[in-house]
Amino acid sequence: VQLQASGGGLVQAGGSLRLSCTASGGAITNYAMAWFRLAAGKEREFVAGIRWNGGSSSTTHYVNSMKGRFTISRDVAKNTVFLQMNSLDPEDTAVYYCAAALNRRPIVSALFMQSTYDYWGQGTLVTVSS
Repeated sequence: VQLQASGGGLVQAGGSLRLSCTASGGAITNYAMAWFRLAAGKEREFVAGIRWNGGSSSTTHYVNSMKGRFTISRDVAKNTVFLQMNSLDPEDTAVYYCAAALNRRPIVSALFMQSTYDYWGQGTLVTVSS
C-alpha cells in the first residue's frame, strides 16, 4: 500500500489543521493506521492510531498529551485517514507521518510503536507560529 499525506502548513498558535492520509493499493480497513510526528531534535513519536477490533468496529488511541486536541478518523469510502488538530501550540511543529500496519489488530501497546508499522507516507510539515 502507498500512503500520501497532505494538509500540513503554517498556522498560528491556537489554530487548527486537518491532515489527510490517502491510501492506494490497499484498503485502510485491512491495516491498523496511525499518525506519528518528528520534531527537530526529537525522536519520532506516536500521535494517534486506529485499531480494528473485528468487522467494521474500531477503536482510537492517543498519546495523553494530545487527547482532547487531536482526533483521528477515517473515511472508508475515500480510503483516507484524517488527523484533526485543534488548539495547536508551537510545540506541535513537526513533520507528521501516516503509517499502516499489516496487523490490523495489534495489542494496544504495540499500536504506539514504530516497529509495528510496515508502510509509511512521505510526511507533511506542520509549522505552528507563536
